[in-house]
Amino acid sequence: MFCQRERDVGKGRREIMQDLKVAILQSNLHWENVEENLNMFSSQILAIGSEADLIVLPEMFNTGFTMSSEELAEPMNSVSMQWMLEMARAKDTVITGSIIIEERGAYFNRLIWMRPDGTHKHYDKRHLFRMMDENNHYSGGNKRLIVELNGWRICTMICYDLRFPVWSRNRNDYDCLLYIANWPTPRMEAWNTLLRARAHENQAYVIGVNRVGEDANGTSFSGGSAIIDPKGATICDTEHEQEQTKSASLSYSELQDFREKFPIGLDADSFEIQ
Repeated sequence: MFCQRERDVGKGRREIMQDLKVAILQSNLHWENVEENLNMFSSQILAIGSEADLIVLPEMFNTGFTMSSEELAEPMNSVSMQWMLEMARAKDTVITGSIIIEERGAYFNRLIWMRPDGTHKHYDKRHLFRMMDENNHYSGGNKRLIVELNGWRICTMICYDLRFPVWSRNRNDYDCLLYIANWPTPRMEAWNTLLRARAHENQAYVIGVNRVGEDANGTSFSGGSAIIDPKGATICDTEHEQEQTKSASLSYSELQDFREKFPIGLDADSFEIQ
């Protein structure tokens, strides 16, 4: 059963909050092959047995982390987004992951938040990974995206953003922080450490979804996808180097109880991002 709790949403109104059920897909990716990746994820998504409020795919789930932006980019609402809508409707859930989007001559590593009714929002990766030349093939975003799902406020981020805590700082404007990634095996200690750090410092759930396998550049990825609770404890994780789908429920009541008993947000420093 879902846990229910009321949340004060202002002006005397109260909202019943439910636990949020999240499915994370840790998968190998077919290099620069949109059709094969979409077919693969179709099978994995349709095989999810229980209902999920949110299904999370890795960064650049339809191509792998490629610098062939001009060759592989799609306009908004093209093949990959139409596929996301089809899957969202089939499972009656929100689906998110990033794809390469071309817009007005610029290319973006863009996270799409696709709802089953066809409405969607997006977030453009702000921190571009210069060590693999991403900053020379893509344009960075400058706006955070915080979306609502069943009353939950979710802040969306992409891969390298994880290393920059100011960008993801909770200003009492979200309950869950989400990272999708192609995070290489040699830096897995940083991935594991920073996911927990973001949970601790922001008193929020953190969802991290990474890929597995090896890309055409010989870069290996070992997964490490996980869901972390606001105290930094792992409530769901995957086997390293294995394709897996895992699900977990996020408890809103436990989140609120912890924030009320240990209100570190009241002592947070104020700042502005330039």
